[in-house]
Amino acid sequence: MLPIRHHLTLVFTALQFYTRLPAPKWVVYRPENLSLATGYLPFVGWIAGLVAGGAWLGAAYLTNPSIAVLCSMIISILLTGAFHEDGFADVCDGFGGGWTREKILEIMKDSRVGTYASVGLILILALKFALLQSIAGWESGIFGILVSGHALSRLMPVFVIYMLPYARDTDSKAKPVAGKPPFWVLVMAIVFGVLPLFGMAVYVRQPLVLAGIPLLGLVTLLLANYFKKWIGGYTGDCLGAIQQVCEVAFYFFVVVLWKFV
Repeated sequence: MLPIRHHLTLVFTALQFYTRLPAPKWVVYRPENLSLATGYLPFVGWIAGLVAGGAWLGAAYLTNPSIAVLCSMIISILLTGAFHEDGFADVCDGFGGGWTREKILEIMKDSRVGTYASVGLILILALKFALLQSIAGWESGIFGILVSGHALSRLMPVFVIYMLPYARDTDSKAKPVAGKPPFWVLVMAIVFGVLPLFGMAVYVRQPLVLAGIPLLGLVTLLLANYFKKWIGGYTGDCLGAIQQVCEVAFYFFVVVLWKFV
């Protein structure tokens, strides 16, 4: 097991890579740490969810629920630098416009935004807004919902790293993440990923919310199989797309659950 200081380095490495938050000066960026830092990716979701929840409650107090939802979404995007949204957009363009493995990978690497990316982002952000607006009346549980959604959706890409090979042969920004880390990294990611949802289940006294875990697991498995079929594995953009789809799927699940239970 790594010493405590090394774990702190991995925490700040994850924050440095997956958010716009600055790291202390003593943290030296090393690409080889990115693979180990994936264990703290769901913990990054804790921070994103707490910040988004704080923005929500503050804006709701000052304005109205709709503006509060928008402020929450904006602050979470600013916090992460639209990191995962960018991956989702690239996947929409790549798989929407490419019909071979080589073409899909080429399009996803292109920095230009196409029609598929534009339409995909508009639709997923609109759906996220509508779902969060439906949750707007549950202010007492908003931190639990947002932290659980952000953490659990960031756990799912970690499973894909273990399930599939990296699809690109050339260097890329996400290549250091692609190596399969030790098993303890997955265990740590699972703990940070599911703990907020267990806390939420206790707080709302509704164990059925735990069904969100296998639901997102199924969504991840379907996406992973789709990526494997077309490009033989995954890329960093694929991981970002999985996070976005799973986050929205979790909010969808919560809205449906609260309507019928």
